[in-house]
Amino acid sequence: MRQDTPQTTDIAIIGMGCIFPGSFHLKDFWHLLFNGTDAIKDIPDDTHWQIKDYFDPDPSRPDHTYCIRGGFVPKISFDPAAFGIPPNNITATDTAQLLGLEVAKMALEDAGYAKDHPFLARGRVNVILGVTGTQELVIPLGARLGHPIWKNALDAAGIPSEQKKQVLDFIQSSYAQWQENSFPGLLGNVVAGRIANRFNLSGTNSVSDAACASSLAALHTAVMELAAHKCDMSITGGVDCLNDIFMHMCFAKTGVLSHTSDARPFSKDADGTVLGEGIGMLVLKRLADAQKNKDRIYAVIKGVGTASDGKTSAIYAPDAKGQRRALQDAYHQAGIDPASVGMIEAHGTGTRVGDKVEFDALTSCFGAQKAKNSIAIGSVKSMIGHTKAAAGAAGIIKAALALHHKVILPTLKADMPDPDLDINNSAFYLNNRSKPWVLGSKDTSPRRAGISAFGFGGSNFHAVLEEYDAGKSHVSWDGSVQIAAFSAPDATGLLEKLAAFETRITPDPGMDDGEISRRIAWQATASRQSFNADQEVRLLMVLHKDIDPAALLDQARTVVEKQGPSRDPVYYGSGPAKGKLGFLFPGQGSQYPDMGKDLFAVFPEAMKALALAQKIFKDYTSDSLTPEEAHQELTDFMFALPGHVQDKSVSESNLRHTRVAQVAIGAVSLAMTLVLRRFGILPHLTCGHSFGELCALHAAGWIDEKTLLTLAAVRGKHMAAAGKTASDSGSMLAVQADMARIEALLLDLDLDLVLANRNSPNQGVVSGPTPDIEKAAKACRKQKIR
Repeated sequence: MRQDTPQTTDIAIIGMGCIFPGSFHLKDFWHLLFNGTDAIKDIPDDTHWQIKDYFDPDPSRPDHTYCIRGGFVPKISFDPAAFGIPPNNITATDTAQLLGLEVAKMALEDAGYAKDHPFLARGRVNVILGVTGTQELVIPLGARLGHPIWKNALDAAGIPSEQKKQVLDFIQSSYAQWQENSFPGLLGNVVAGRIANRFNLSGTNSVSDAACASSLAALHTAVMELAAHKCDMSITGGVDCLNDIFMHMCFAKTGVLSHTSDARPFSKDADGTVLGEGIGMLVLKRLADAQKNKDRIYAVIKGVGTASDGKTSAIYAPDAKGQRRALQDAYHQAGIDPASVGMIEAHGTGTRVGDKVEFDALTSCFGAQKAKNSIAIGSVKSMIGHTKAAAGAAGIIKAALALHHKVILPTLKADMPDPDLDINNSAFYLNNRSKPWVLGSKDTSPRRAGISAFGFGGSNFHAVLEEYDAGKSHVSWDGSVQIAAFSAPDATGLLEKLAAFETRITPDPGMDDGEISRRIAWQATASRQSFNADQEVRLLMVLHKDIDPAALLDQARTVVEKQGPSRDPVYYGSGPAKGKLGFLFPGQGSQYPDMGKDLFAVFPEAMKALALAQKIFKDYTSDSLTPEEAHQELTDFMFALPGHVQDKSVSESNLRHTRVAQVAIGAVSLAMTLVLRRFGILPHLTCGHSFGELCALHAAGWIDEKTLLTLAAVRGKHMAAAGKTASDSGSMLAVQADMARIEALLLDLDLDLVLANRNSPNQGVVSGPTPDIEKAAKACRKQKIR
């Protein structure tokens, strides 16, 4: 056992920035993570390499690769003048250095420190990044030096001198040229140095190369410098823009690339990894300093564990003992019991051997200390590929966002785990969709997550993150949806405003998609600020990142010119508002697995309602649970374990239990009411179907939130108990007929039945003993009553 004192300096993550496949910035990345978007695509031959030149399904063919997909960053517009770089230096500067500047700017601005903030110049700010040794420009510049071989080949072929010169010139023109700035432009350490230079930072600037663990190696150093007071703020993370044919060849010839060109971590179908590229950076401070400065804090780094494999069978083979040592070191440094962790962002490359080794290490560290299927495990590589030097940064950012937004995030393509892992009998489960991260009634510690990254050469790292605030106080908006709102005295004025909006959002030449979406966001915000609901004509447009704005504007103009009707996603109104607003709340039977999950994950008042419902459910129903159910929380029923652990039909059946369904429906209805209230949407009248009457009473202001959920729990508990104690728990029959006809039917039958619910003028529910209900159903069929 370790006897040394664990690390006591907590480190706050106060800013983040990133460019990853499918993501121009942090909100884009959150959108991708939350929605489980697959950003793995075919090799883009306009920016990378031609598949026809290098693909061969035979892995043994020299100088060819069998994998044709990966994760590639979107096209980014880069303005060298913004960073004081002469335009003619661009071709001699590695993409990693250029985009590194962009992401550093994003992360600093996210932390509240714009480029010329005085703290950056006077404070001790360092830049420590994970960057691997091989950079983009090394390959073409090195290739130019093969010209003697080309000449010898041409001479041996008897090519005439004049033609030989033309051939040589053509080959050389295909590569970047050597110039004065080439040497600094190709060096990995200058990725950090250029940031320190352009942002006037005086602290340490360096890079760490631990292969695919590089960004966690950099994080480890940054945390140590902060803990030792060598700096007051640190920019750290990982940068990897190398996804060319050379890198694909490196991985293909070690046999770790996927033969089906996809990444499926921990899956029964896993057959290797796919390569990704990207940049992720974090801005760190000592927690006490961040609190003093009132910085926004995403999460707290509690510890970073490290270990080497030592002597093993092969330099590139993963080793469970080395990984386990890194895990144990991390939790020792953090002073945290692994049993308190709720989410593991694994290295999870999708190679069967690597994933099994990692899973063995995790189970040996966590297995005996945690309840079965209680820790969500996954890997962002299923969405963006293996981003190598930036892989750990992608994992840290994912975990920090999960803790900040209180959401367990999904892993793709792993619905059925590798049977060799026996994951269903472990502490872990593969989470395949986003769901709110609600603490259980017995949880005494904050939400926590662990993040692993491992590199060739036996480099093992594991970081432990903890939420900063147990409560959710912000809306987890991902920026993918915008509402543009327009109002005017007449239709002509409205059309003029639509035309002006179209002009303002029209992209400039060379703008990338990220810049276009930001321009639309600014203009949509401006439109809402000038909107006047009292004007004669009004129009709203819902702009989504997947909807063409030009087509939407055409639709909007047509609606205005024809004076309606509205059609999603364009909404038109004219004249004063007519009628009143009513809220109708559903009753039991409306429940379904995962209901309301997006609402709870996005809005703080919804999450608060769910947490309250979870507590009340446990307080009032725990004595009615079976021994098998005793450990289950309300959210275990609402957001059940994935299908590989529990069949969907079982999850649906469990949620139908009266004592569960009523509190669950109450929680969702309360959340909806509170969110609508946030936007000032209040009902003139409320109505509820069956159980929904309680929710209607709350929305009308007659009972408070706690009373609503307590009544739901007690009502559900006693109704369920009554059903269990009776030899026949009774049945219900929905009858499609007017009330008079139903009452006449019951009178004719003369059975022990009542018209329990008058749902509408033409639909009611009959209730009573099951044999009598069966007779009533038979009578309805005979009279052709549905």
